Amino acid sequence: MTNQAVTRATFDKVMVPNYNPQAMVPVRGEGTRVWDQQGNEYIDFAGGIAVSALGHSHPALVGALKDQADKIWHLSNVFTNEPALRLASQLTEATFADKVFFCNSGAEANEAAFKLVRKYAYDNVGPEKHEIISFNQSFHGRTLFTVSVGGQKKYREGFEPVPAGITHVPFNDLEALKAAISDKTCAVVMEPIQGEGGIIAADKDFARGVRELCDQHNALLVFDEIQTGVGRTGDLYAYMGLGVTPDILTSAKALGGGFPVGAMLCTDKVAQSFGFGTHGSTYGGNPMACAVASAAVSIINDPKLLDGVKEKRTLFVEALEAINAKHEIFKDIRGKGLLIGAELVESWHGKAAKFLAAAREEGLMMLVAGPNVLRFTPSLLVEADEIKEGMKRLEHAIAKTIEAGPEA
Repeated sequence: MTNQAVTRATFDKVMVPNYNPQAMVPVRGEGTRVWDQQGNEYIDFAGGIAVSALGHSHPALVGALKDQADKIWHLSNVFTNEPALRLASQLTEATFADKVFFCNSGAEANEAAFKLVRKYAYDNVGPEKHEIISFNQSFHGRTLFTVSVGGQKKYREGFEPVPAGITHVPFNDLEALKAAISDKTCAVVMEPIQGEGGIIAADKDFARGVRELCDQHNALLVFDEIQTGVGRTGDLYAYMGLGVTPDILTSAKALGGGFPVGAMLCTDKVAQSFGFGTHGSTYGGNPMACAVASAAVSIINDPKLLDGVKEKRTLFVEALEAINAKHEIFKDIRGKGLLIGAELVESWHGKAAKFLAAAREEGLMMLVAGPNVLRFTPSLLVEADEIKEGMKRLEHAIAKTIEAGPEA
């Protein structure tokens, strides 16, 4: 049974239909290249949605995984383990944080953060200080709590009633936040760059204003860095480039370079509210996950690599601008580092998925960020010649899509 032939059609037969994967099935990857079941080669500008920060099958990550696999795979949290302790030490030494909680995904990291802000307020003020403010078009995960804090109604519909005490205001609108925040607010939750919401970056003045309002109202500031963290923007974490320090930060995706792992980072003061027995995760702090993540962080937290992210962004933007000069297809090119969004012109709004499929046909893997924005989150190690070739394939895909028309 385990060796039976499987195809894309098998997905429709045996998988819950909450996804609609592309027509091909990738089976092997190396660096920024991927091959499907038929042996077709693709340049990967998707990176597993900002996950494969060091590309596919990076030797240091493979080595860390194999080495730990020969030692110990799993321990319950009745015990600790060396890889988890090493990774937590790396993260606290490199960031504002004093303490770390490990889990398996971004949603779990955010779930922990949202529980912690309420528990901290309960411990230090009382149950009346429980309200959470988030932003329209934000995305924080798919659990019931995280989808409720997320600012996209479409992800909440059909799952009501959702947790109460959550308010959404426009992003980058400090006046709207001033009107909403109060002494009942326990936390403000924000992404430094809204990923699923269309690659919308927080203005520096706005981020500073959010921090000041939180301080005025004794509320915690939570930065969701699931997508922006671990080198994606050219800083280890995006808060460093903004010059605004949160009380809690969540991290996943690139943290494990493709191996499932998540983390919530926080200050000593806040951590005390997660005392013994208040929260947990069976697989959180898994030795294999932490060994791989430790190797990934060691490689990524390097000034030369992080500077390279910023340089490679320039190559992407120049290529996208050249495509736009020829086809007039982009309204805006935005983001930071290698988190890049290209918004389509109004006449192509709602049609981003057409370009995704066309790119696949040209041998390019990429993403969308909503129905209007093409998204690029390649390996941080992507080479200049790979960017050039990938953009050439993208231009072919765009030309063919435009020729067919938006209604094709």
